[in-house]
Amino acid sequence: MPIFEYVCQKCHHQFEALIFGDQKAECPKCHATRLAPQLSVFAVSTKSSTSSARPTGACGSCGDPRGPGSCSMPDLN
Repeated sequence: MPIFEYVCQKCHHQFEALIFGDQKAECPKCHATRLAPQLSVFAVSTKSSTSSARPTGACGSCGDPRGPGSCSMPDLN
């Protein structure tokens, strides 16, 4: 089930919509159907046994802006 990102062309509301089968998205704010699809950004996490992997953010895992050791994500090792 893909999640799509849209901007309503009527009220300019930005939102995400979970689309099932042949369903059409509509703006949750004004219910308009003239929508502009947005480029979605997704995250990919890989575990590597090589030391060439570089941290992706301040804490090395999630990019917590508070810096190393601030991440609230559990250690997956």
